[in-house]
Amino acid sequence: MPKLVHLYIKQVLLGFGLSALFVGGLLYTNVGNLWHLVTSSDIGMIAVIMLFMANGIIFAGVQFAIVIMRMGHADDTPKGGKRQPIATDIPVRVEAAAPSQTPQNAPQNRF
Repeated sequence: MPKLVHLYIKQVLLGFGLSALFVGGLLYTNVGNLWHLVTSSDIGMIAVIMLFMANGIIFAGVQFAIVIMRMGHADDTPKGGKRQPIATDIPVRVEAAAPSQTPQNAPQNRF
């Protein structure tokens, strides 16, 4: 069996195991009165199976995606420079010359 298929089956089993724990936790903590709804309805077990399957598919897909994305190849080439700090707190004198805002012949305010 190819390694990728073996990895996929392993992650699917892990995802459905997490789904079983999640659905069991939902029923145990009675979130949204779920335990009462499941036990008092005649199709309650179908709802639990659907919840388990839907969460299993999601969790298995996420598990497989996480494992695939973490499978990087080792690349020994340096990336990003030497990470040496740059001194940016050195003060620099800057001349700021601005023209006068009032014209020379404007009347003065006498109040």
